[in-house]
Amino acid sequence: MVGINERLVMAALVLIIIGLSYTLALTLTSPVTPRTLTETVTRTSTITLTGVVETLTETETVITTVTLTKYAGYPEMYSEYGGWLGLKANATGFFRVENINGVYWLVDPLGYVFLSKGVNHVDYMGDFSPVLGYSPYYKNVLTKYGSVNKWVEVTVSRLLRWGFNTIGAWSSRELMQYIPYTVNLNIIGDFGFDWQTGRMPDVFSDNYVEYAEMKALFNCKPLSNDPLLIGYFIDNEPRWGPDWRSNTHLLDDFIKLPGSSPGKKVVVDVLRVIYQEDIDLLNSEFKTSFNSFEELLDYNGTVPSTSRAYQARLEFLRRYVERYLSVAVAAIRKYDPNHLILGFRVAGLPTTDYMKEVFRIAGQYVDVITVNIYNYIEPPVIALNELYHLTGKPLIVTEFSFRAMDSGLPNTRGAGIIVNTQSERANATYNFVVKLLSLPYVVGYHWFQYYDQPKEGRFDGENSNYGIVRIDDEPYIEMIDMFTKLNLELEKIHLNSS
Repeated sequence: MVGINERLVMAALVLIIIGLSYTLALTLTSPVTPRTLTETVTRTSTITLTGVVETLTETETVITTVTLTKYAGYPEMYSEYGGWLGLKANATGFFRVENINGVYWLVDPLGYVFLSKGVNHVDYMGDFSPVLGYSPYYKNVLTKYGSVNKWVEVTVSRLLRWGFNTIGAWSSRELMQYIPYTVNLNIIGDFGFDWQTGRMPDVFSDNYVEYAEMKALFNCKPLSNDPLLIGYFIDNEPRWGPDWRSNTHLLDDFIKLPGSSPGKKVVVDVLRVIYQEDIDLLNSEFKTSFNSFEELLDYNGTVPSTSRAYQARLEFLRRYVERYLSVAVAAIRKYDPNHLILGFRVAGLPTTDYMKEVFRIAGQYVDVITVNIYNYIEPPVIALNELYHLTGKPLIVTEFSFRAMDSGLPNTRGAGIIVNTQSERANATYNFVVKLLSLPYVVGYHWFQYYDQPKEGRFDGENSNYGIVRIDDEPYIEMIDMFTKLNLELEKIHLNSS
């Protein structure tokens, strides 16, 4: 029999073979020497004449010089980690969470309060377009800068100048030695969860325990002493019930598994409990003729839409979420007790019974709840208040965005409200974030995303104006001017949120 250490070594080899070495490479980046960066930014103005959008270029040139060290420079009212000097708590050497006078904050390694102001997909590779056969953003980066290193220099300079202090999900590891960052572990994301279809893996399997252990060993242990790491996302947008990917509950999916699978055995046990060991009662609702609950192991039919069956769906979900989080969090804590566990980037809010159960259980395991929410012109305060009531934990909105039609992009695929112009987009974003950070339990926002998507569509067809820079890496001036102003105001806004 192969022991767990041998299995972990074997699993690690598989991990590298299947191409996940990118995440592991994050730990291999060595410190860099300080350097001075200069970027010339060409401002553009957009005018509309009888419905025709024209762009006037080279109207203004801004030259900014930033001294870049391992701990990047911030405006004078911020610490070397981007924490706000206006309020200090105890320093532990790592990012943590604290409630100060009724207001939640992240606290940076030096003890200064910190609001996570981040951007997702700050990545020189950009979005690959299957239609084109390449990533147009990456192609433009190489044409414009000639090297990834120069792109890194320019991008770090931009982010600091625009007031951002967090590298969000799916970003280039080269940035993470300069600015506080987050890591998406993809624990079930690499264990059979299919984000596009919503298929969820069998976390009741012993293989899940071993895989989570291996993931944490190779991804968390090497980062455990890095003060720039804010924390880990366990996954991104697992499916917990009916959503845009599937209209089924997890129990309905798992009842179709083979009888030998651990998840199917849990389904049968749940039905046994909910139907109180009364097989006749189950038969009457399922329209079946089983002689015992054991015979359900071979059943791959449908589950009725009765109140009792719905309770079974909720109970199976509870067991699933409990298993998923208990295993993942134990593995992470084993190899890295120093950093925050930043939830699993839930797509949605507690607007249904099953989502309320997910959040309630999540609050028992994670340090910060993270949600991805679109299609709101203002923060859904009632739902967010309920989320906090269910979890008792602070919150980061890790995805939200607005899109504008004057970008020239189709905006036909992808979530988020569409407005007409970049000015409207900037105003909507400003108002959304100000109201969001006026809630005392919100400790940050992460904008989706750094660059625009290809007009031809990325891997799933999304073709939207999500970027604060265009596909040619030129900034949207209205957006960056807005973020520069906004990010300097948020700590004082949040301080008064109680």
